[in-house]
Amino acid sequence: MAMQEKLNQFERNEVWDLVSLPIDYPIIGTKWVFRNNLDESGIIIRNKARLVARGYIQEEGIDYDETFSPIARIEAIRLLLAYASIMNFCFIKWM
Repeated sequence: MAMQEKLNQFERNEVWDLVSLPIDYPIIGTKWVFRNNLDESGIIIRNKARLVARGYIQEEGIDYDETFSPIARIEAIRLLLAYASIMNFCFIKWM
């Protein structure tokens, strides 16, 4: 049930598209990770599921060359928000 809820959420939010399988590219598999939410007395109140990529099976230099994760420093975020406030900019939630 939790898996179906997550798949329905993917469809509803349009976060993926099914595409044809490329011939010369390695495919990264996926797996389901499950977790239970408990109340104060330890009784399960909700089952949660997450679909994750099995990136740990990739080999550096074969499947990828470098990794990069863009992370903004807190000072840059504060500067952006201060400037936006002065200029009366409007922020919207994208995701």
